[in-house]
Amino acid sequence: MDHLVQRIAVITGAASGIGLGLARACAGAGMRVALLDIQQAPLQAAERKLAATGADVFAVLTDVSDAASVEAACQAVHRRFGKVHLLANNAGVAVHGRPIAEVPLADWHWALGVNVMGVVHGVHSFLPRMRAHGEGGHILNTASIGGLQVRAGLNGGAYSATKYAVVALSESLRNELAGTDIGVSVLCPGPVRTHLARGNAARPERFGTASAEAMPEFLHAVLEAGADPDAIGEQALRAVRERRFFVFTHPEHREWLAARHAELMEAFDHI
Repeated sequence: MDHLVQRIAVITGAASGIGLGLARACAGAGMRVALLDIQQAPLQAAERKLAATGADVFAVLTDVSDAASVEAACQAVHRRFGKVHLLANNAGVAVHGRPIAEVPLADWHWALGVNVMGVVHGVHSFLPRMRAHGEGGHILNTASIGGLQVRAGLNGGAYSATKYAVVALSESLRNELAGTDIGVSVLCPGPVRTHLARGNAARPERFGTASAEAMPEFLHAVLEAGADPDAIGEQALRAVRERRFFVFTHPEHREWLAARHAELMEAFDHI
């Protein structure tokens, strides 16, 4: 993936936030880009904006929590472009602000459906075809810094549980694809200026009515002050080029992870 010009990128959750930032980075590198998202109006707007820059872009309305929808999108992308070299499983939703025992089951199913099964569906549909074309490729899964540590006071256990799963799934993929020409990366960002807090607007009916806002009010401000999505997109694409597995975005999180791993190591002293 060190030569990106005319290669094909597929990005889920591409209508805004990190997904759109990554799409801009891919287009800027000369890639042809397929945008997948569940929100039609923002998706069409993103397609128009990217096309206006001269990018070869193709938008497909997709619900990543639905395997049939992802498979249909995969087929549409292959009809349009013929193959895929970069799969970015980026779509995600937030579930914050409630203790684990108080999170309604419908909210769990929604978060797991998008954050975990969305990645599973993407890999299931696109990876066999990526292997088949023989030109190499890369899978980039968006997790979160919340996929490696859980901060007290955020009541984000349900969200972190899904993101821990994405990290584990990505590590397993890396092991399985070791020695092949398909690389794997997992993006673990901190706060980014995205629409993550407004994910309820795109919640499919089968997951029921949202029980509450996706995020408590104070976290809206955290996201508003977060990193620039375009900068995160550039960071992520650079990691793909360099075949780096973990992709971090906020240097201050190093201290959090060091403390967590120190606790893990200390626990071995009590065996």
